[in-house]
Amino acid sequence: MKLSKLLILIVFSAFAMISCDSNNEPTIDPPATYEFSRNGESSVSFPGQTTRIQMAAELTSAMMDFDNTTEELLLNMYRNEGTNPFKNDDLNEATKKNIKGKVAASADYFSSNSQLSAEIKKQFEEWLSAQVEEVYPNENMVAAPGQPGQIADGSSTRYVNGKGFEYNQLVGKSLIGALMADQMLNNYLSTSVLDAGTNREDNSNGTLVEGTNYTNMEHKWDEAYGYLFGNADNPSNPTIGEGNGFLNTYLGRVDGDEDFAGIGQETFEAFILGRAAIEAGAYDVRDEQAQIIRENISTVIAVRAIYYLQSGKNALEESTPNYGAAFHDLSEAYGFIYSLKFSRVPNSDSPYLTSEEIDGMLAQLTAGEGLWDVETNVLDQMSETIAAQFDFTVEQASN
Repeated sequence: MKLSKLLILIVFSAFAMISCDSNNEPTIDPPATYEFSRNGESSVSFPGQTTRIQMAAELTSAMMDFDNTTEELLLNMYRNEGTNPFKNDDLNEATKKNIKGKVAASADYFSSNSQLSAEIKKQFEEWLSAQVEEVYPNENMVAAPGQPGQIADGSSTRYVNGKGFEYNQLVGKSLIGALMADQMLNNYLSTSVLDAGTNREDNSNGTLVEGTNYTNMEHKWDEAYGYLFGNADNPSNPTIGEGNGFLNTYLGRVDGDEDFAGIGQETFEAFILGRAAIEAGAYDVRDEQAQIIRENISTVIAVRAIYYLQSGKNALEESTPNYGAAFHDLSEAYGFIYSLKFSRVPNSDSPYLTSEEIDGMLAQLTAGEGLWDVETNVLDQMSETIAAQFDFTVEQASN
C-alpha cells in the first residue's frame, strides 16, 4: 500500500479527535470498530447486503450439486420469485430480496442505461442455464476441445464447458463486480445516492428514517459497508479475508501480498472514518473516504484478475501442461476481468477500463477453442493492459 495514502489516513484520524477549531470545522470522533449508536442503540443496519451475499454463496454452491440442482432451481435462486429455492429459509420469499435486481443496478452506471443493465442481468441467467444444459449431461465425460466434461486438476476434478470454462467461477467472480462492487462503489458511496433529495439536510438535522434509528445517509453508507463485511462473523470488527469467496475474501488475499500489505485495514478505517464524518456533518471528509474505498476495491479486482491470468499461464507453460489448473485459474480470471467493468477511478465517473476494452479481452479468451488454444503471450498482454491503468506492476500482482 502506498505510504503516502496511509499517512493521509493517519493524519485524518488524528485530526478527527481534536475539538472544533476557530473555523468551526466539525468534530469527528471515529471509533476503533464499525460501531455507531444513537440513544444507546445501534444505528447501523445492512441486512439486505448480508442476505444477498448469502444468496450468492448458496447459488454458486448449488451450481456444483449435479444430482439435486435443476435449471429452474438455479434461475429461481437468482431471481427469488417466490418458490423458496434456498436451503436457508431466511433467504426465501419472505425477504422480498433477490440477486438479480441488484446486478448492474447502480445509480451512477446504470440509471440511464437500462438496456445494458438488462443485458448483464441476462448474462448471468445464460451462464446458469448453460451449466445445467451443457455441463451436467457430460459430468462423466472427459473434457476436450468442444466437449464439455471433467478435467483433472491434481487431486481435484473440474467441470468445464466445451471451451474450458467453469461456469460456477464465471458466475461467482463476476458477481463480485456486477453485484457487490457496483452497488458499493457506484451506488451507495455515490454522492447522487448519499445526497439524494433532502438527505444532506435531514442528516444535518438528525432526521431519522421513519421507524428506524438511522438517517438515510447513514444507512446508505452502511449498505456499502455491508457488501464488503456484512457476512463476517463479527461485522463491526471483521477479520480481513474471512468469508465465502466474495469481496472480503479477496481483499484478504491481496492484503496478504507484501506489495499491497495494509490495503485491508486502510479500507476498513476509511469506512469507519466516512461513517463518523457523516455523523459529524463533515461531508468533504466522507467523500474523501469514498474515493479511498473506490481505489482499493478496484485495485483488489484488478490484482486478482492479473494473478489468475498469470497463474493460468504458468500452468500452461509446464513441461506437461496442467490444463485443469490452468482452466480453473483462467475461469476465475475471466470473472475478475468482467468485474472490472464495475470498478471506479477515484474522482471520476468511469471504470479503470472501458467495457469495450474488457469485452475485447474476454473475446480473446473465448475465441476459437477457448482456453484449449489460448496463447500465453495473449495472457501477458492482458495482464499488462490491466496493470497499466493502476499503480502496480504485473510482477507485483502475480505474487
